[in-house]
This record gives sequence, C-alpha cells and structure tokens, in this order.
Amino acid sequence: MESQWGSLFSYSGLATSAKGNLVVGGIQLGNVWIGVQPALGIEGDPMRLLFERDLTPHPQYAAFYHWLTDSFGANAIVHFGMHGTAEWLPGAPLGNTGLSWADVLLGKLPNIYVYAANNPSESIIAKRRGYATIVSHNVPPYGRAGLYKQLAEVKSLVAEFREDPEHNAALRGPIVENLRAAGLQKDCPLPNLTTASSNGAAGSNGHGAAAPDVAEGHVEGEPELTAEAVMEIPVHDFAEYAGRLYSYLQVVEGRLFSEGLHTLGQAPNPEKTRSYLAAYFGERLPEVALDEVSHWNGEDLEGMRQRLERSLQQGTASTSAPSRSEPAGTQDFGPAIEEAVQVRQLLQRNTEELTGVLTALSGGYVLPEAGGDLLRDGPGVLPTGRNIHALDPYRMPSAAALERGTAAAEAILTQHQAANDGAWPETVAVNLWGLDAIKTKGESVAIVLHMLGARPLAEGTGRVARFELIPLAELQPEGRPRVDVLCNMSGIFRDSFQNVVELLDDLFQRAAMADEPPELNFVRKHASSMESEGLANPGARLFSNPAGDYGSMVNERVGASDWESGDELGSTWASRNSFSYGRGQERGTARPEVLEKLLGTTERVVQEVDSVEYGLTDIQEYYANTGALSRAAQNAKGEGGKKVATSIVEAFGEKGKARDLDEVLRLEYRSKLLNPKWAQAMADQGSGGAYEISQRMTAMLGWGATTKFTEDWTWDQASETYIEDEAMAAKLRKSNPEAFNNTVKRMLEAAGRGMWNADDAKMERLRNLYSEMQDELEGVA
Repeated sequence: MESQWGSLFSYSGLATSAKGNLVVGGIQLGNVWIGVQPALGIEGDPMRLLFERDLTPHPQYAAFYHWLTDSFGANAIVHFGMHGTAEWLPGAPLGNTGLSWADVLLGKLPNIYVYAANNPSESIIAKRRGYATIVSHNVPPYGRAGLYKQLAEVKSLVAEFREDPEHNAALRGPIVENLRAAGLQKDCPLPNLTTASSNGAAGSNGHGAAAPDVAEGHVEGEPELTAEAVMEIPVHDFAEYAGRLYSYLQVVEGRLFSEGLHTLGQAPNPEKTRSYLAAYFGERLPEVALDEVSHWNGEDLEGMRQRLERSLQQGTASTSAPSRSEPAGTQDFGPAIEEAVQVRQLLQRNTEELTGVLTALSGGYVLPEAGGDLLRDGPGVLPTGRNIHALDPYRMPSAAALERGTAAAEAILTQHQAANDGAWPETVAVNLWGLDAIKTKGESVAIVLHMLGARPLAEGTGRVARFELIPLAELQPEGRPRVDVLCNMSGIFRDSFQNVVELLDDLFQRAAMADEPPELNFVRKHASSMESEGLANPGARLFSNPAGDYGSMVNERVGASDWESGDELGSTWASRNSFSYGRGQERGTARPEVLEKLLGTTERVVQEVDSVEYGLTDIQEYYANTGALSRAAQNAKGEGGKKVATSIVEAFGEKGKARDLDEVLRLEYRSKLLNPKWAQAMADQGSGGAYEISQRMTAMLGWGATTKFTEDWTWDQASETYIEDEAMAAKLRKSNPEAFNNTVKRMLEAAGRGMWNADDAKMERLRNLYSEMQDELEGVA
C-alpha cells in the first residue's frame, strides 16, 4: 500500500479530515454500528481500482475494515444491498488466496449478505470472493402501468371514434394531436396509412402485403402526420389504424413494473399480495379469486373456498375468465386456486428473511434455495430468507432454454430480414450475462447456437459435452447461412461458466475451418479475411474485460459527465472488451484488431432482459454495455456506415418476442419513469425511492449518449413529473437532496448536450433550482 500511496501516517486524500485523519462515518446504536461502505477507487477516477490489478485499496478503505475488526471489535458484518465493493477488490478472479484483498480485509469476520432473491449470479461473487453467507429478500410487489395524461386521453378518444367511425370522424384530429404530445407517432406510425391510401390499397403497405404491426414501418426522416393532414385520410383506413393503436395502448396499460421497494422481513398486506398474484397468474384466475385468496386470513381455508364458489356461481367472476354457458365454479380454476393459495402462504413467510439474518448471526445454518424470480421461475424460488444458489453450468442450455432461445433467435432473424429486404445479417453481437444465463438457464447461449446453426450434444448424464454444427443442408429455411456471432461476456459469465466458454470457442474454431462456401458460412468468411491480413486467432469470438476485471467503465464516465461525444464512449467499451477467451491459454489475450473487424461487420446487437424489476431504463449496465457496444460497432463502420440495429428479448414475457431497442425504451419510459403511478410509489419510499428515480435519470442520459435516443417528450414529461409538480419536487428534495440535485443536473446536462430542446422558461427554472440545491448541499444559508 505504501508503494502505491506513500506513507500511511501522512496520507491525505479520500475520506480524510481537514487535519489529515482517516474518517469512518456511521452511527452507533448500542452494540450495533451502522455505516456506509467507503467508496472504492482513486480521486478523479473512482473505478480505476477495479481495472488495474496491481493497485491496492486506498488507505481509508483498508482503515475502515481495520477499525471494524480491531477498534470497534465487530463480531460479524451484515451487508445490505447488492454490489458491495469488498468482493470486487483485486485478487484471484475465481476464488481468494491469502493475498487477495477481500481475504486480507475481511479476515475472520463472518460476512452476512442480504441479497435480492432474483440475482443469484452476482450473489455467487459475494460468496466466492467475499466469503458471504447469503440471506435472500423478496422483490417489490408488481403493479400495472395503467394510462395517464395524453395516453389516457388517446385511449378515450380512440374508443369513442371506434364506436361509430363515420359519425366521429372529426376525432381524428384530436387523436393525432395527443399522439404527438405523448410521443406515440414513432411507435404507432401513421405514414403507413398515407402510403396505403395513395396506392389504393387500404390496410396494405403499398406492395400488396398486409399492413405491418403498429410499431413497424416508420421511415426515418419521414414527416409526421399533422392533425390537419389526417383529415384527408379515408375514415375506413383510419379506423383500421385506430384498432392497432388501441391494441398498443393496451400493451402499455398492462405492462408490469416494481411498485415501490420491499421492506426486509415484512410479509405483504392483502393489497400487495394481490399484486404478486395478479402479475403471476395473469388471466388464469378471475378477479374474484385473486381477491378472495389475497384477503384470506390463512385459517378457514374451506370457508374461503365456499365463499369463492358462491361468488363464481353468482357470476361475479371478472371478464378475464373464459365465457361459459354454465356459471363457472371453483372446479374450473381448481389447480390455479390451489397454486395461488400456495404462493400466498409462501409470500407470508417473508418474515423468515429476518429469521435468516438472526440464524446466521447465531452461527446457525441458513437453509439453501434456488435463486430466481416468481414470474419466471414459479413458487420454487420462495420462501425468501435463504442462502440462494444458481444452476449446474454443465447443463446449459437446458431443454426449455434451448426451445425459448431458438424461438427468440428466429424472431430476431425475421425482424432483421423484414427491415433489410430479406437479407441475412453477417454478424450479430450477443451479450452473454451471468444473471441472465442463470435465470433463463442459458437462453442467450441458445440464441448464439441458433444463429450459428448448431445444437448441444449431451452425455447420458445430461451434461452438455459438445456443441455440434448442424449440416448446412439441414438448416431451415433452405439456403440459410451460418450467421457469425460476436459474444460479449460479462465478467460474471466469463468466470462462472468457463466450461461453456470453452465449448463455444471450440464451436467457433470448427465453424471458421469448416469446408463450406463463405457466402453460407459468415464465420469462415470473416476468419479467412482476417487470416489473410495476418491476424492471430481469427476464430476468436468470445470477448470480455481483462482477466479478473469487470465493467465497461462507460457508466462511470457518464456518471461523472466525463465525455465529449458518444463515439468516445463506444471507444471506451471497445478498449475494455478487447480481451479474448477460450480453450488452452486463451484467458484474456488482447485481440483488439479481431474485435474491431467483427464490430465492423456487426449489423445487429442482441440483449436479453430477464426481469420486470430491472429493465433497460432502470440500471446503468444496460446502456454501458448494450448501448456502448452498439456505438462501438457504429464507430467501426465509419462515417456513413449502415445503422446498427438492436434487438431486445424480454425473457420474462411472450415467448420469442423481439423488439427494437427504441420501442422498448419508449415502453419502459411510459410505464415507469414517466408514469405518475410509478413515480409516486417510489417517492413514497423516501430516500431510497428518490435515489432510484435519480439513477434512472442518469440512465436516460446514458441512452442518449450511446445510442442517440433523444426524444423531447421523454425529457419534457420527466420535467413535468419531477420538477414542475411542486409537491413531488418538495418530497424528493426533502427525502434525498443529493438524488434530487442529480435529477436536476441530468436535465440541464441533457439540454446542454443537445439531447433536449427545452424551452427558455424550463431552462431558467432548472438553472435557478440547481443553484439553490448547490447552496443547500454546501450548507449556504
């Protein structure tokens, strides 16, 4: 440490007082001390420690743990919240040695780690490198987005128009005006109708084909339809469009999000229980059944069933139940009701989260359970309060994951061909994330296999022994090529699934050497081209950070406002992810030239989203990896290069559904960040909720920086929701002034960087508010 930082007796830097003393901030309550883990890094470069393995923690960081162990004399540490820093300190990537910093600092202290049940992959890092005993906690209850402001107005107008299109033809203008105000025209493009009408084929795309889905068909740069121009469109054409628009609004209205935060050890009340059940069962149970089960007191089960039977017989079941000639009875929903009762009972055992912490503090055995998500994995992930584990990496992908991943890959290829006159992509970049792979049991790996035209071969025990190339003649449709795949691995995937990494590398190397026409094998085509240029290992396709390092650093640069252009962020991603992995000694070999060539041929980026709780707009990692990867590919194509598309697969939702990135961003913004219902639920959580809002504002800036997603309506509505609503602004400012300050700062930054065309009045208000916040945070009266 002294060789890095100088004498420890004279150190002055991170977390030191004016007198040069090391500061350990916290509060003592009897025998319990509560503090905040110190920042990890170096002044002006807070994440550098993660990426340079020869560095050491700064002196105050080490002093923090030294004080806990030797001065305070702690018997154990209880760590709250994911992404602590101790387990990410320099050292062996797969497990500690006596010289790993996590081992040096944590020493003999028991480390009890309270972790989200749906994140088993990162909890494994805390176990492996932080000696943690995990105690899982539940995710927040789920809510439905609903509609608000212009979205609600559009739905009301469309519903009225559809009642009698000829009589209500005048509503076309107001519908379009509200569409524009809500930013819906790109998701529900009206220009298709103009084309259809001018070709005399109502409901067609001008080529005799059926009209595309609502979110497709918009031509970049094509003028949006105005309220005046829409009156020239025949009523019957607009009526067809109105039906598709109504369907899109139903998607937004029914979209799930996390409603607030979860309180450790607290069983959900009937309303929250109903939220979990409604999200899990969807239309499999009628409303009355959800009400009865969620309000059941846990005792007279037979009495509850009899009440439910009477209600169903009386026809009070919701319209979501199937229509029948005879009244529905509990026998019709018997299995689902039994499962609902089971889920409700398991949710009531959230109290075992605190029991798990106390058991660990007593030196007891915390029961294990598979980590996962109720919506995707079912009741088997409950109850919480358990020491969660993941899956067997030697059985990846599972049979179900292979089926779902194949369907997703097919949807992505179809999506690409539809947007490119039937052409196949030469290279697709697929993100392989540890959490995603664990929760889906390998769907992203299955996507890679299908793109390449390969399948897993398992031994008699079920362990996957090899990935086999499917003969070209068997690939469907006939004449389908092997699509090249650039695999970008997260550090957790790289470290947790070495066997999968080696199997994939073996597959790519065989594909690169296969005796097949290059026009039907893009892996061979690209590898041969690189080989002719003298590049070593042209079959390398699995890239990540340097061995033992994690992260792209893009989110750190965006968070610190340390960037001039999005191209810089793409270059940062490329420099951090140019290290190749595979068989033999391929353990983080720098191959920037191979990566650059692959990026230059990449036409589409693929990202799975595995959770309702955390989507593209919720955490920094998505734009820092998916967005920055897309920008790096765009950089490699040079000026005038074809735009790189991005497909998002929501693994928790409809099977095999692939959406364009911009469509998913708009859906998420409408259902969460810009939704007053979500905003209020977060604000009601106090400091933590304000922090969550603030983080999402930074993420919105990050998407603009990396992918040029810059639509005024998103920033306009954010300003209306969090700044211009005085009650909301006052609430956030009081509960977490730092988070509120960041929210204001990101709006000013977006406008300053040309991402938002804010009017002068908004800008003046934001500048004054930011000045006030600076004074408040610095203690200026």
